[in-house]
Amino acid sequence: MSFSTDFVSEPSVRRGRFARGFGLLSYSLLLAAALAQTPASPEVVLGLPELFRLDRLPVFKNSVEVGSISSYDRTGGNDDGFSGKYSFIREEKEGLFIADLKGPGIIYRIWTPTPSDDWVDFYFDGEASPRIQVQYREMFLGRQAPFVSPLVGYGGGGFYSYVPLPFSRSCKILIRAKRVQFYQVNYALYAPGTPVESFNPLPNPRYLASLAQAQKVFLATGSDLSVQAAPPLTRNELLKNTIRLGAKQTGLLFQVDKPGRIAGLRLYPAAALAGKARDLVLKISFDGEGPAIWCPAGDFFGYAWGQPAMKSLLIGASQGGAYCYFPMPFDRSARVELVSEKETGQPVEISAELVFNATPRSALEGKFYAGWRRENPTADGVPFTFIKTRGRGHVVGVVLQAQGFESGKTLFFEGDDQATIDGKLVIHGTGSEDFFNGGWYDVPDRWEKRISFPLSGCLGYDKHLGRTGGYRLFLGDAYAYQTSLGLTIEHSGERNNIPTDYCAVTYLYAADRPSDYLALPPAKERRVNDLQEVVFPAWWQTPIHAWSFNNASLERRSEKVGQEEVRFLSLKATGQDWFGAPFLSLTCEVPAAGAYEILIEAMKGPGQAQVQLFQNEVPVAKAVDLYQASRAKSGRVSLGMMELEEGKNNLMLKLPGKNEKAAGLALDLIQIIFRKVQ
Repeated sequence: MSFSTDFVSEPSVRRGRFARGFGLLSYSLLLAAALAQTPASPEVVLGLPELFRLDRLPVFKNSVEVGSISSYDRTGGNDDGFSGKYSFIREEKEGLFIADLKGPGIIYRIWTPTPSDDWVDFYFDGEASPRIQVQYREMFLGRQAPFVSPLVGYGGGGFYSYVPLPFSRSCKILIRAKRVQFYQVNYALYAPGTPVESFNPLPNPRYLASLAQAQKVFLATGSDLSVQAAPPLTRNELLKNTIRLGAKQTGLLFQVDKPGRIAGLRLYPAAALAGKARDLVLKISFDGEGPAIWCPAGDFFGYAWGQPAMKSLLIGASQGGAYCYFPMPFDRSARVELVSEKETGQPVEISAELVFNATPRSALEGKFYAGWRRENPTADGVPFTFIKTRGRGHVVGVVLQAQGFESGKTLFFEGDDQATIDGKLVIHGTGSEDFFNGGWYDVPDRWEKRISFPLSGCLGYDKHLGRTGGYRLFLGDAYAYQTSLGLTIEHSGERNNIPTDYCAVTYLYAADRPSDYLALPPAKERRVNDLQEVVFPAWWQTPIHAWSFNNASLERRSEKVGQEEVRFLSLKATGQDWFGAPFLSLTCEVPAAGAYEILIEAMKGPGQAQVQLFQNEVPVAKAVDLYQASRAKSGRVSLGMMELEEGKNNLMLKLPGKNEKAAGLALDLIQIIFRKVQ
């Protein structure tokens, strides 16, 4: 079999500094010229074409080794880049080498949450001078060729590059710095003699045309990519159906009784698949075999805790519907069903579109599988397992929902991912959000909110709900295995000792049915678990909806009380607000609608006021007096009961007066507690 990487290697130009000597303007001019005279493309297998030839996702990989170099703590601890102790493979006078690979091979992914302004040099094939020189940070900002957007990007605390960097004999990466922190480099190696051509700093028209195609496909994330999911120069057929599905019913969406492949599947409306019960199941079978896809429908499309949460290149929710563009080849037949396991309720109407292509599965392609797996709770001392299987295939995506059992704590997300391929541990990550191309959870403007990119993203980060999660798709960097695969992720920084509710979907292509994980548990074991008590530390990141701007001040403070350092949000008033009593209104999110008891923990002291909970300008209960002659924590104090909506609610706390002995009018608020009572 022949291979093409759409690269050339000419000795006359191999010493060019891509980043310094060949700017983005020249690069753009060459790209425009290439698009005007794009040559007929040969069969593409490796490199850039893997980013846009989505039809080739089912094809078995020809790599002999898939691996990653990272800064993980070799002792099993959690120093995965903080100190920089494990963030290089060797130190020389020029700086720190972070990779030294022997080819032929391709670097498919580079990630870091800690880029710097230091220079990075890429050396190819034993050459004395680097072919690429670029500032570390600029590698991810999309302003410096060949690292162009959206093949590179940043967000969620992480910086990533999916620009393939092929090397014929070797590739070394040097960072000219005294200290490097977190990083991961994913690669694949190929058999000797595989004609992988090393990266050329002066791109030819074929390379530029491929680059343009990859950019175009990535920019189309969330739109119809069924053409890219089907073999070139073949015809797609759009099939449509609408069903009305009642409780405990199975609806047949599509039955295809001839060879071919599914190039796209869309379900409308997206809201019909939502719900915490996870009792609407997508079931897809090929060739009369058992279900290849047997998942809660929402979770299959990247929903998180019952709601749409993901818009990736190949799967997610967008424009009012849920979509999937993973190619699904089969030999004889395909059957697509929706199964309602609801006990009661009104029927729901669901419209479906299936893009069918009559190209049958080839001997070089695997069948598509998607398995749902949950550990609730995770096992003490054992990482969570995405998949453990035997045979031949490659993983092309995972989605993880992680739910803690205690409000305000997400330390389980310190855990590392690990991949054992063909009996050998070849990938060891540096942290859970790192695996999903993010970084620094619970830090403002980083891994703190839902965010989607073509190949990765954050499903959400809600510290008060004890939950977060992410997704990652694999194209050229797919985890290919010949005999076996085990993919896991830890649920703590060390020792897997934080019990957690982990739930995941794994997408893969395989020669045979995965060996141990496709069975779906009963509906009662699939339901989203909501915390019954939610705690908001007022001194940290609880959003402030409004507060008294008149005759008042607001600040975060800390104070030593006995042996404890207590942090709190301090509202101090010197008189009335324009509209009455001084107030503080916070925006607090609860996981489910219902009746809640509202409690606070605050500081007592000689300057503390009375505090009272209001709703629609009506007191919910009597005011609580926080006056005390000496400073101390109040413990939990109930302010009353309220009916709350699922999601965000504004909580109004007023200071209606003070004890006659009090020297001030203040509220030093430590935390707010919502306890669900029904």
